Amino acid sequence: MTLLETRGLTAGYGDFRALFGLDIEVRAGETVAIIGANGAGKTTFLRSVAGVLRNGREQVLWKGEPVGHLPAEAILARGIAMVPEGRRLFPSLSVEENLLIGAHVRKQRGPWSLEAVYGLFPVLKDRRSSPATALSGGQQQMVAIGRALMSNPELLLCDEISLGLAPVVIRDIYRAVPRIKETGASVVIVEQDIGQALRVADRVYCLMEGRVTLAGPAAGMSRAAIHAAYFGEAA
Repeated sequence: MTLLETRGLTAGYGDFRALFGLDIEVRAGETVAIIGANGAGKTTFLRSVAGVLRNGREQVLWKGEPVGHLPAEAILARGIAMVPEGRRLFPSLSVEENLLIGAHVRKQRGPWSLEAVYGLFPVLKDRRSSPATALSGGQQQMVAIGRALMSNPELLLCDEISLGLAPVVIRDIYRAVPRIKETGASVVIVEQDIGQALRVADRVYCLMEGRVTLAGPAAGMSRAAIHAAYFGEAA
């Protein structure tokens, strides 16, 4: 079953065009990685899907329903949650209060509760009363992921969740991805680390300058093909 589909998706900021006709599909129960260099359009794609940027009505489909024109709150209500780049936690709130906001915005029964998130990231339970911004960068990223999961999404969008983190912390965070997938959610990961993306993804799309330059199963995708798609030149 196809959950999310974009058809000829174009998007930008004012007079600047960032995406040029993207056709991308996410199926139920799979993890899709979106890779590409800085400025390739990866974050713009996620912001378009999440309703942060408005698009043509038929350019974004959710379970076959046109949703490209809908605002972010309507997209979230349909089951699409986003972990934004930079985490964007509420500095005046504790870890637990930040997590509970995710459940408040979309009250939906499902596998994710406060205790389930603490089971996924045990360190957060120990720090649940601490101000969110008093945590390390990796722990803050866990809070951001947990907050999104508290809405029990069918599709989780993750924007550069490894950015600026130590390798050991990245490993701990990415261990959560298969466990999230086991609950039935689909995951879209925007990632510059190609190796990390290939390890967790079922399928990969590579973007360059707002266009899809490579798409296919992660398994067996050659480094030469990725290099050519990523940089627009032969390996």
